[in-house]
Amino acid sequence: MFCFQCQETLNNKGCTVQGVCGKTEEVATLQDLLIYMLKGISIWAKKARELGIKTDEADLFIAEGLFSTITNVNFDPERLKELIERAIAIRENLKGAFTKTYRGKYGEDFQEEMHDSALWKPSNISDMLEKGKSVGVLSTADEDIRSLRELLVYGLKGIAAYTDHAYILKHFNNEILYFIEDALIVTTDDSVAVDKLIATVMKAGEFAVKAMTLLDEANTSTYGHPEPTEVYTGTYAAPGILVSGHDLLDLEEILKQTEGTGINVYTHGEMLPANAYPGLKKYKHLVGNYGTSWHRQQKEFAEFNGPIVMTTNCIQRPLNSYRDRIFTTGLVAWPGVSHIPNRIDGKPKDFSAVIKKALELGNLKETPGKKIPIGFAHNTVESVIDRVLDAVKSGLIKRFFVMAGCDGRYKEREYYTEFAKRLPKDTVILTAGCAKYRYNMLDLGDINGIPRVLDAGQCNDSYSLIVTALKLKEALNLNDINDLPISYNIAWYEQKAVAVLLALLYSGVKKIRLGPTLPAFVSPNVLKVLVDKFDIRPITTVEKDMQDMLKGN
Repeated sequence: MFCFQCQETLNNKGCTVQGVCGKTEEVATLQDLLIYMLKGISIWAKKARELGIKTDEADLFIAEGLFSTITNVNFDPERLKELIERAIAIRENLKGAFTKTYRGKYGEDFQEEMHDSALWKPSNISDMLEKGKSVGVLSTADEDIRSLRELLVYGLKGIAAYTDHAYILKHFNNEILYFIEDALIVTTDDSVAVDKLIATVMKAGEFAVKAMTLLDEANTSTYGHPEPTEVYTGTYAAPGILVSGHDLLDLEEILKQTEGTGINVYTHGEMLPANAYPGLKKYKHLVGNYGTSWHRQQKEFAEFNGPIVMTTNCIQRPLNSYRDRIFTTGLVAWPGVSHIPNRIDGKPKDFSAVIKKALELGNLKETPGKKIPIGFAHNTVESVIDRVLDAVKSGLIKRFFVMAGCDGRYKEREYYTEFAKRLPKDTVILTAGCAKYRYNMLDLGDINGIPRVLDAGQCNDSYSLIVTALKLKEALNLNDINDLPISYNIAWYEQKAVAVLLALLYSGVKKIRLGPTLPAFVSPNVLKVLVDKFDIRPITTVEKDMQDMLKGN
C-alpha cells in the first residue's frame, strides 16, 4: 500500500504497511480500486449524457464512493468489496445503455478506444486486490503529475462529501456532480499537461465553493439559520445517546425517535454546531455537547456510559470497552460494529437498537461542564455587521484571525492553542471545523459583546467564513479580499480540508499559513506554484507567525 492523503501520514511521506488512521493494506488497496472504478463510471456517464441518457444513479454513486474513501470513514473490506461490485454493475449498465443508443443513432457499433478503468472486470477478490495494487497512487510515475492528480482527487473527495450531505437533505446541483466526473476523467489522460491539471485543480476550488453553498442552503432551509447559542458540556444523570460525525438528518431522526423516552441526546465532535440550528435545538432532550474532537474519542467514548452513533467520517478503532455500544450508519463502517441501515422508500432510519441499548445501560454519570458559545455563521454575523464595523473603525477590533480546519493527534497542534492564548485582546478568531477544540474552551472574553471566538460551525461552514470576509470587504469598500484586516492560520487533517483550502484559493485569499505540516502529496514543484501564485506558507513558531500576521504579512 501507499497512502499519503492525510496530514498524519507516516513521517509526512506515506503509509506503506498500515495506515496511521488504522486502515489495513487490504482496505487501502480496495479504496484505490474503488477510485479507479469511479473513474471508469465517469467516462461512461459523460458519454451517456451526450446521447441524452439519464445518469442520476451513477452521478450520486460516484460522490458516495469518493466520500467512502475519505480518511476515517470506511474500514470494512467487505463493505468496500460491495461498493466495487456495485460500481462495476453501474458502469456496465451505463456502457450497455450507451452502446445500444449509439448503435441506434449511428447504425454502427461504438469503436473508440477506452481507458482501462472503463473496461476492466474482476473474477474474484484476488483479482480486485491485485488490480488495486497496480492502480494506486504510485502508478503515476511523474512526481509532479502524481501530485496534481492526487491534489485534485482529494479536493474532489471533499466536494463529494459536502454534495452528498446536501443530497441527503434533498438539495441537488448536478453541475457539481458532472464536474467531479470531468475532473476524474482528466486524471486518466496521460496526455494532459501540467497546465491543464493546475487549471482543473483551481476549478475544483470554484466547485468546492458551490458545494459548500449548496450544503449551507440545505442545512439552513431545513433547520433554519444557526443562532448564537450557549452549549452545555457536562452530562446529566439520565440515559444518553452520543451522536458524532456531521449528518444533521441522522441527528434529527434520533431526536424524533427518542422523544418521550427519557433519553437525552448529546453531540460530539463536528456535530457540536447542530445545537445552534432552531430546527434541532427545539428538542429539549438535545441537552448539550460531550467531549471534544475525533482523535480523543477512544478515551471519551470509553467514559460515556451510553451508545454512540457515528454518522460520517471521524471514526477510530473502537476499543473493547465500548465496542458493543457503538453504531455506524451511512457510509461509515468498521468490521464487526453494528450498522444502522440506510433509509428505504423515504422512511427514516430505524435507530431502535440504539434506543434499546441506551435504556439497558441506564443513567449516565452526572459530570459538570461549562457553556460555550456557538452559532456565529454568516447570517448571524451579517445581522450584527454594523456593530462589527463600528468595532473595527473605532479600533476595538484590530484584526480577525481565521483559524478553521481540522484537529489531530500531533503534539505540534498545541501551536494553535498557544496562538489563541497569546492573541491580543483586540483580535477576534473566526473558526469552523474541529480545529476549534484547541481553543473553544478558553475564556478569551468578548469585545463589546462580540465573543472573541466566533464559531461558524462544521468544516463545511468554512463557507460562512468566506461569506463573512466578502461582506466585510463590501462594507469597507475594499477592492481586494486581501486588503481586509484578516489573517488565515489553517489547520488541516483530511480531504474535506483540502476542498476548503481550494475554495479559499479560488476566492482569492493569499498568505494562508497551513499546518502543522504541508501536505505530503504536494511535490516541491507544485508547492512552488502555490507559493508563487498564492503565497501559501507553512507555520513556524507562534511568536514569529503572530508577529508577522499582526502586521498583515
